[in-house]
Amino acid sequence: MRLVFMGTPDFAVPTLQALVAHGHEVVGVFTQPDRPSGRGKALKPSPVKVAAQELGLTVYQPQKVKNRESIQCLQELAPEAIIVVAYGQILSKEILELPPSGCINVHASLLPDWRGAAPIHWAILAGDHQTGVTTMQMDVGLDTGDMLLKVESPIGEDTTTGELHDDLAHKGAGLLITTLEQLQKGELKGIPQSGPTRYASLLTREHEKIDWTRSAQEIHNQIRGLHPWPGAYTTFREETVKVRTAKKSSEESVKESFVKTPKPGEVVNYRQEGLLVQTGEGLILVTEVQPAGKKTMPARDFFLGRHAHVGEGFGEGWINHE
Repeated sequence: MRLVFMGTPDFAVPTLQALVAHGHEVVGVFTQPDRPSGRGKALKPSPVKVAAQELGLTVYQPQKVKNRESIQCLQELAPEAIIVVAYGQILSKEILELPPSGCINVHASLLPDWRGAAPIHWAILAGDHQTGVTTMQMDVGLDTGDMLLKVESPIGEDTTTGELHDDLAHKGAGLLITTLEQLQKGELKGIPQSGPTRYASLLTREHEKIDWTRSAQEIHNQIRGLHPWPGAYTTFREETVKVRTAKKSSEESVKESFVKTPKPGEVVNYRQEGLLVQTGEGLILVTEVQPAGKKTMPARDFFLGRHAHVGEGFGEGWINHE
């Protein structure tokens, strides 16, 4: 098919590569403008732009795809369909109606569940055991268009957002190829969305802060749901620290503790694997942390390197010993 592709982050790259590999004619790739990045604030191209240039495709980077110049460009490209994967801009009704086969979106959830900008993060934050990818015929609503095809993906007890992202990116690429094949054969008809939905809002700094009064399971979900980006954080001796990895710990572990009545956030023991920390319900083993401006390190090394003691704690309200 003659296609225009719209996408920006890493998640979209496998789909673009699959379209070219399966012989589709990608006549243009729309992606977000280069953004300042790093300490030097040098302009950095999006992953989709890099991939498109490697494939020898023409790249367009409008500040606003809804402007008249962009719409005229799309009209001249005359695609049969527009493929949209995490583009980052809202398409106008005029663009949605431009291609004969419409605009087809690859969304990283089993719609209608987890509409919105961060469905992969939220599936893990919520403790879901399953998610997937949906191809959808786009309409003017936010992820509300008719569903075309779905593929499911399990979420393991320790699965991180980074791992799930890569899995769904590749499954989504394959699902789109199948979607286009069936559309071309006239074998596919959209199904209206119905049933309960949850909204995957953009993540804020407040979502990243660990509340140690929550349960060990909830904190474990938060840490892996925000790994590798943006990361769950806490404080220790007023120093901001990201908790990179952790494991749930058996309640029996508290019997080994040197602290009889631990409070949420309190380090009750340490081992080679990490720090055993009390939560509002149960214990969690913090295995890796990242102090501000430094590299990720074993949590035990962080703790002992500060000459810390069992009974000190993470979070606010602690009088810890320097």
